[in-house]
Amino acid sequence: MSEADCVACGAAVTLHDGLETGEILDCGTCGVELEVIDVSPPVLDRAPELEEDWGE
Repeated sequence: MSEADCVACGAAVTLHDGLETGEILDCGTCGVELEVIDVSPPVLDRAPELEEDWGE
């Protein structure tokens, strides 16, 4: 297992083996959703917010 820093609060986020680009993780400290941008080395960024389509 490896770790990367949360971009929101700076806490270490533990990454599991087999991590894939595009995977969404939660920071255990602040709760923000993080997206895996790259796996080698691990890079995290805030996950994109899903917008409501309101049935359009």
